[in-house]
Amino acid sequence: MVNADGSATTLWCWRHPRAEGAAGRCIGRTDLAVDPRRAKRLAHRIRHAARVHGLPHAAHVSPLARCRAVGGWLRRWGWRVVVDARLVEVDFGAWDGLPWTRIAWSEVEAWRHDLLHHAPGGGESLARLAVRARAFAAAQRGAVLLVGHGGWINALRSVPPGCTVLAAADWPAPPRHGALVVVRHG
Repeated sequence: MVNADGSATTLWCWRHPRAEGAAGRCIGRTDLAVDPRRAKRLAHRIRHAARVHGLPHAAHVSPLARCRAVGGWLRRWGWRVVVDARLVEVDFGAWDGLPWTRIAWSEVEAWRHDLLHHAPGGGESLARLAVRARAFAAAQRGAVLLVGHGGWINALRSVPPGCTVLAAADWPAPPRHGALVVVRHG
């Protein structure tokens, strides 16, 4: 994506560490903690990448604890950390935090058949998440480091502007916890 002023943006997106208590549950905005050691390990990897690639010592993080914990370590080491609500994970509405086994299969199927526009659990559609992710990207300049969520990262890289249909088979698996995904715009 080229920004309005013609500049390019490169987003260095790390997915947060594995959240405690997330296994088997539908987790979007449910605010779960991470093991502090995992948060510190990811912060070390981010610092290393910044050093090796000459990146700024600044990071944007989602307001959810699993991302803020990483930002807390970076801040301790002198980094500028911005907590940005535009990075929060998709809102699964009434599904959020529930075990997948407690969500009616017919509701999951309805989402799967209209993956882009259906708002699971009455929350937020992937189309709206993608608009939010692209708005964040469009407001940035140069190299931007962030700690975010798998759904947010996938929406940014897999739902192009103007997309009207997205098949469930085309939705990628989320990046591994702690993984880096570089998204270049422009």
